[in-house]
Amino acid sequence: MYLKSLEIKKFRKFGVDNGLIEFVDSKENLMTPEDINVAKTISLIVGKNNSGKTTVITALNKIVNEPNFIANDFNFIYLNRLIEQYKNGNYDEIPYLSFKIVIGIDERNHNDIVNNFVPFITLEDLSQPDEKKDFTIILKYELKEDELFKTSVKELIESIQDNDSLLFNKFLSLLNTKDIFALNYYNENDEIVKTNFNIKNLIDIAIINPNENQGEKDLSKIFSKIIRYKYGKEDNAVANIFKSKIEEFNKDMSDELETNVTPDINSVINKLQDKNTLQAYLSSDLSFEQLLEQLIKYQYKENTLYIPENQFGLGYRNLMRIIGELIDYVEQYPEGDKHSKLNVICIEEPEVFMHPQMQELFIYHIKEAIDTLLSNSEKKLNSQLLISTHSAHILNSKIHTSNSFDHINYIYENENLSNVVNLKDSNAILDAKLEGETDEVKEKRIKEELNFIKKHIKFKASELFFSDAIIFVEGITEEVLLSYYVGLDTKLNKKYITIFNIDGAHGLVYHHLIKLLNVPTIIITDLDIKRTEEEKKDYTQIDSLADKKTTNNTIIKYNTTNDISSLSTNHFIDANLYIAFQGDKTEDVYATSLEESFILNNYDNELLNNALYKSKRNTYLEIVGEDKEKQNLVARSYELQRKLSDSKSKFANELLYQLSNEEENLPTLPKYIEDSLTWLKNELGLSTEEEE
Repeated sequence: MYLKSLEIKKFRKFGVDNGLIEFVDSKENLMTPEDINVAKTISLIVGKNNSGKTTVITALNKIVNEPNFIANDFNFIYLNRLIEQYKNGNYDEIPYLSFKIVIGIDERNHNDIVNNFVPFITLEDLSQPDEKKDFTIILKYELKEDELFKTSVKELIESIQDNDSLLFNKFLSLLNTKDIFALNYYNENDEIVKTNFNIKNLIDIAIINPNENQGEKDLSKIFSKIIRYKYGKEDNAVANIFKSKIEEFNKDMSDELETNVTPDINSVINKLQDKNTLQAYLSSDLSFEQLLEQLIKYQYKENTLYIPENQFGLGYRNLMRIIGELIDYVEQYPEGDKHSKLNVICIEEPEVFMHPQMQELFIYHIKEAIDTLLSNSEKKLNSQLLISTHSAHILNSKIHTSNSFDHINYIYENENLSNVVNLKDSNAILDAKLEGETDEVKEKRIKEELNFIKKHIKFKASELFFSDAIIFVEGITEEVLLSYYVGLDTKLNKKYITIFNIDGAHGLVYHHLIKLLNVPTIIITDLDIKRTEEEKKDYTQIDSLADKKTTNNTIIKYNTTNDISSLSTNHFIDANLYIAFQGDKTEDVYATSLEESFILNNYDNELLNNALYKSKRNTYLEIVGEDKEKQNLVARSYELQRKLSDSKSKFANELLYQLSNEEENLPTLPKYIEDSLTWLKNELGLSTEEEE
C-alpha cells in the first residue's frame, strides 16, 4: 500500500478548497517487494513561512496519533462565517473537520492486508487498472448531537449582543465542550462506516523535527534511547550477559561496603543512638537501565581528534539528529508488522542550521541513507518520505535528483487561507501555443521547455517559489535599474522581490508555472518595433504605430497578433501576470527598448549624461556636440540605443555607480515601469499613499 493523497478541509489555515496534498502517485515509484520498500521519489511540501506546510504534517499526526482536536483546530474564517449565518437564523451548516485519504493498493505485494478495509473499497475500485486501484477513507470530526448544539448556539447569541469578539470566544469555548465531537469514518460514497476500524492500524507516522530541542546533550539522549531500546529486550543475549555481570558486581560491591564502610558509619551512629534502634545498611543497586542511561558519550571524530558534541557545528548536529531519529524509528518498529502498515516518515525543515551545499546534498543522499539503514535491519518497511521545507536549495536538489517537478506540493497563502498547487511536469508547461501542432512536435517542445526550466532553476529560479513577488527582465540595464529603484521604495523593499534576467522568448516558458504559483509577477519587455532595413540604416525615430508590427514573442502572445497598429496600452494583465512594455509616447517618440525609454525620460538629467559619457564617450559627444545640446538625445535616441548595444553591461554598471553616489536629482523610471510597480503594490496589499 502507499499513500496517494491527503485532502484537508477547514483545519487551521485550510479552507474548503485547494487543500489536496499529493504523494507518490504511482506504484512504479515504489520498489518491488523483493527490495527494501522505500519510495524512489520524495514527496516535497514547499512554501514560504506561515503558508501552511507544518499544518499538513500536523494533520497527519493528529489523524493517526493524536485524534484530540480542539476549537483552535478549526479554520477561523470558516467559524466566523458560520456565526454570521447563525446570527441570521440559518443553522443549515454545522461545524466539522474533514480529512480525505486515498490509499493505493499494490497487488504485487501480497502482504497488503486488503480484507481489513473492505468497508472502504468499492467494486469500482477493484475493477480499475493496477495503477489506479485504490480506496478512500474520509475522517470527519463532527458533532454527536446537532440539535443540542444548535440550541446552545441560539442561547449564546441571545445572551451576547453587539460584542462580536466576546461572542466568538464563547463560541470557541462551546466547541471545546468535552465529548460533544466524535471522529467518524466514511467511505468514498460519504456513507458512515460503523466498524472497529482504527486508522492507526493502517498508517504509521514518524515525525522528525530536527530544529527542536537543540540542547548540548541532545544527540547523547537520542543515541542512548536507541541503545536502551536495542538492549532493553528480555530476549537480548548480550543484554542478559551484562545483567548477570551487574548482579555479580552488586553482590561484590555490597559485600565490600558491608565489610569496610558500614561498620565505620555505624560506630559513629552508635555514639548518638542505641545500635538496636538505628543502624545503617549500604548496598550496591546498579541496574542495567541506569547503566544504559549514562552509557553513551557522544563525540565526533575529526581526523585524529575526538570533539565533544557541544563543540560541533549546529548543521552537523542537526544532520546527526535526523540520522539518530531515523535509526530510533526503525529500531522501535514492531518485528511482526512487515509490510502490513503504510509508513510515512515526515521530516520538517531539515535545512535548519545547514549551509547551502549541505542542503543541496541532503535530498540527494537521504533516500540512500534510509535504504542503507533498512538494508541493515531484518525489518522491511513499506515507507514513504515526506519533507517540508522553505529551502530553495532543497527544492532545487529535489528537481534535479528526480529530473521532475512531480511530487512537489507548493503551498501559498491567499486571503489568509492556505492553497496547495500540485506541481507536475504535465502542468508546468503552457500547452495553448501547441494547438494545431503534431503530437511529435508537441512532445519535443514540451521536453525542451521542461529541460530549460529545470536547468535554469538550478541557477536561480528556484527562488521564485519563496518570493513575495517576481520581476522578469530581459537585460542587464533593466536588472540594475529595477534592483536599485525597488530597493529605494520604502514599501516594496520590505518584501522579498526576486528579479530574473532572462531572454523574453525563453521567459515565456515560465508563464504557466508562475500562474500556477499565483505569485504577483511583472514581466518587463520591449516593444521591439519591426523596422525596414532603410529605417535601421537611417536610425529612424518612430512617432506612429500605424502599420507597425512587433518582433516580440511575449507581446505577440498577449496581443494575439504581431500587428500593433491599434495598440492603445502599455501593459497586458493575465491573472497574476502584468506584462509591461513601451506603449506610451515619450517626447512624442515610441521607444523600443528600456535604454531608449530611459534616455527619453531623462535626457536632461546630469547623472544619466555622465553615465552615457563615461560608457560611450565618442558616440555621446558626437550626438550632443560641443555645446552639449542634450535635446539632441531625444532626436537621436534610437541611434544612441543601437550604439549602446555592445556596451550595455558597461552602461548599466556606470549607471549604478552614478546612482549609488547621488541622493538627489535621480533619473525617473519610464511610465510603463512606474505603472507596473504601482500594480505590484496593489497586488501585495501595499498602500500607494505617500509615507508619513
